Amino acid sequence: MNNIKILLAFFSFSVCIYAQQNVLISETAPKISFLDSIKSTFVNHNTSNCIDERWMAELSNDQIFDEMYNDVTEIDIDSLVTFDLSSELLKERLKILDSKSPFNIEYNPALENVIKSFLKRRKGMYERLMAISEYYFPMFEEHLAKYDVPLEIKYLAIVESALNPKARSRVGATGLWQFMYPTGKQFNLEVNSYVDERYDPLKATEAACQYLSSLYKIFGDWSMVLASYNAGPGNVSKAIRRSGGSQNYWNIRKNLPKETANYVPAFLATMYIYEFHKEHKFEPKKAALTYFETDTIVIKKKMSFQQVSELLDVPVEQIEFLNPIYKLNVIPFQEDKKHYLRLPKDKIGLFVSNEDKVYAYLDHLDTFKEKTLFQSESNDEAITRQVKYHKIRSGESLGIIAQKYKVSVADLKRWNKIRGNFIHAGKSLKIYSNQKVSFSSNKKSRNNSVNQVYMVKKGDSLYSIAKKFPGISADDIKKWNDIRGNNIKPGMKLNING
Repeated sequence: MNNIKILLAFFSFSVCIYAQQNVLISETAPKISFLDSIKSTFVNHNTSNCIDERWMAELSNDQIFDEMYNDVTEIDIDSLVTFDLSSELLKERLKILDSKSPFNIEYNPALENVIKSFLKRRKGMYERLMAISEYYFPMFEEHLAKYDVPLEIKYLAIVESALNPKARSRVGATGLWQFMYPTGKQFNLEVNSYVDERYDPLKATEAACQYLSSLYKIFGDWSMVLASYNAGPGNVSKAIRRSGGSQNYWNIRKNLPKETANYVPAFLATMYIYEFHKEHKFEPKKAALTYFETDTIVIKKKMSFQQVSELLDVPVEQIEFLNPIYKLNVIPFQEDKKHYLRLPKDKIGLFVSNEDKVYAYLDHLDTFKEKTLFQSESNDEAITRQVKYHKIRSGESLGIIAQKYKVSVADLKRWNKIRGNFIHAGKSLKIYSNQKVSFSSNKKSRNNSVNQVYMVKKGDSLYSIAKKFPGISADDIKKWNDIRGNNIKPGMKLNING
C-alpha cells in the first residue's frame, strides 16, 4: 500500500513539473515570423539537398584557374623537361589519339615538354579538374554535338578557365569560355548593370559553339581554330602569311603571340592526360553533383539571392555559384525578357510547388518599403498607395471582384498580369487603393522618430533585422549605415532611424 502511495505522489509531482515546464515554454517561445509561417505551409519542404560546401568550394576554386593561366602564359615549352615517359611511348599514344580525333595530333618536342611538365607538376590539379569536368562535360558535349563541333573541344574550357564560371583574365576575358566583351556581344551575350551572360555556363557554351563553328568555316583546321579562338582570326592570318602560307600550326607557331604559342600545346597535353590518366596512375576525384542535376525556373518578380536563400534554405554562396550571370546578387524582372533562377532540382521542385507562397512573401516584403506620398488638393493631406489581397472564391469573375473593390477590370488584370479573363478559385489577387494620410501628422511622426542602435547577432541578415522594425526595409538600413553589399558581421552596430 505504501508503495502505491509513493508511486501516486511521484506521478502527481511529475505532472506538476511537466505542466510548469509547458507554461514556461509557452511564455518564453518566440513568436513565429511571417517567413517561418510561410515556410511551415510549404509542400514537400525538404532542406537537405544542397550542394556540399567542400564540393562547391572546389567548383569555384580560383587557385586552379591561376595555375592553368600561369602555365599557358608563362611556361617555356621549348625547355627540356625530364620525366619517366619515353619519347617512343609518347609517339605511340599520340598516334592513337590522332586516329580517333579530327585534330591533327602529331609528335613535337615542344608538345612532349608540355605533357611532361603537366604530368610532373600538375597531377593534383588535374585530379581535381577531372571531378569538376564530371559536373560540366555532359552539358558541353550536348551543345558541341548540336553544332557538329568535335567533342574534344570540351578540353578547351579547361585551358581557358580551369572550369571556373567566374574566371576573369588580366585582360578582361570572362567566364568558362573566356569571352571578351566585343566577342560576347557579337554572339548575343548580354551585358548590362544586372547581368553578364558571359558568366552563364549554358549561354556561354552555346556562344562558344557558334564561334568555333564560324572559325572552322574560315580555317578548315581545328588546331588553327583553337589558335584563332585565343589570338583572334586576324593574328592567325598574319602568322600564316609570315610563315609563307603554311596551314600547319607547328609551322606558324613562332609567328604567333607567346600565349597562343603555348595555348594549343596546353590543349593537346590536357587531352592526352585525360585520355591516358589511368596509365599515369591518376586518381580522379568524384563529382558530388552534375550540371544536369540542377534546373531553372523563370522568375516572375524581382528577387534577391538573400530572399531566395531565406525561403528555400539554400546558402547564398551556392546561389551565387549556380547563377554567376547576376552581377548584383539580384534577379531582375522584365516583361519582355525572361530571367532564370538555377538551383539543385529538389529546390526547384520546392519553389514550383510553393510558387504562390514565394511571391506572396515577396509582396509582403514590399509592404515595408516606404510608400510614395502624393500631395492632395488640401495642403495638410497626402495620398499613399495601399495593397490588399482578395482570395478568389468559386463562381467569382473579374467583373464581380472589380465591382466589389470599386476598381476597373483593366486595373485588376494589369496589377496581376492577367492576359485573358479566366481566373482560378483559391488564387489571390492584388488590389491597390489610395488612402489619405494627414500630412501634418506625417510630419509629426517623422519629427518624433528616435535613432536606435542594433547590435548584429550571429545568423542575422539585413532582411531579418529590417523585419524587426515595422516600416523599415533592408535598403533603408544599408543607406543609413553606408553599406554597399549585403554582408554584415556579428558585433556590428547599425543605426536604425525608425
